[in-house]
Amino acid sequence: QLQLVESGGGLVQPGGSLRLSCAASEFTLQYYAIGWFRQVPGKEPQGVSCISSSGGSTRYADSVKGRFTISRDNAKNTVYLQMRGLKPEDTALYHCAVGEKCALEFYTEYEHWGQGTQVTVSS
Repeated sequence: QLQLVESGGGLVQPGGSLRLSCAASEFTLQYYAIGWFRQVPGKEPQGVSCISSSGGSTRYADSVKGRFTISRDNAKNTVYLQMRGLKPEDTALYHCAVGEKCALEFYTEYEHWGQGTQVTVSS
């Protein structure tokens, strides 16, 4: 019954902004850390950002620091990724995933994944 659904992706020009949402169904999201990962064809997922269950700890990949912000609203059972100053190299399929801790080094440590939402940055 556990399900994660990502939304908010789309086509945006360089320098633009998008806000991705990760909504949970049939379970309470507040007890878990949530990570955002992005994947391009033929390559393994790479960590983008994560947030602890309490929201007190966040981490970001060096490539997105200062541009992306992760947050969570436990009352809405949703985690967000606000993306600003988007670059063509940000183009990827973005997944959210559930884990026990906020970490980005190994995607295999996250137990449950959504289907992803596509972000394309192009002129």
